[in-house]
Amino acid sequence: MAETDIAPIVTTRRDETVSFLQRVVSKGLGWARKYSLFTYPYATACCGMEYMSVAGGRHDLARFGAEYPRFSPRQADMLLVTGTINLKQAPILKRVYEQMCEPKWVVAFGVCASSGGFYDNYAVLQGIDRIIPVDVYIPGCPPRPEQVLDAILLLQEKIGGQVHKIADKGQPNPTAARHDLLASMNK
Repeated sequence: MAETDIAPIVTTRRDETVSFLQRVVSKGLGWARKYSLFTYPYATACCGMEYMSVAGGRHDLARFGAEYPRFSPRQADMLLVTGTINLKQAPILKRVYEQMCEPKWVVAFGVCASSGGFYDNYAVLQGIDRIIPVDVYIPGCPPRPEQVLDAILLLQEKIGGQVHKIADKGQPNPTAARHDLLASMNK
């Protein structure tokens, strides 16, 4: 019989204060993250042209906080996969995704990135969700700029509603573990 079975768990005022503070900080972090998306465009086919039109002045992606594309995965938090992904490109795409820092989000731009499109053959990846997790799918061949803006709004709602932790006390520090591993290998 565990101790929790004998006595009920009672929250103290300190626990309530911490949880209130965490909610407020989480809400603030969610607001800041959803309006500061740094996009890494992984454009491979005709959808890349439609992405250029979304980034232009008429549709103005800057209104949604996703205006500056980053061409380094370490500086981006949103991977925008536009176009057809061949099986030879799949390991490269996965590597780009793994190089991105947390938190990171993925948008499949167009029918080819979402499901392989009309290329149902041995050379084309039938959806990027087979190798990396996808947060938002944008249908169309190519999708209209309005669809892309709707997807950005949907992703912003998802980001704003996430729980953002201040610190994970139970998680070990991965940097310290890596340094310990390197030190043991150098001995």
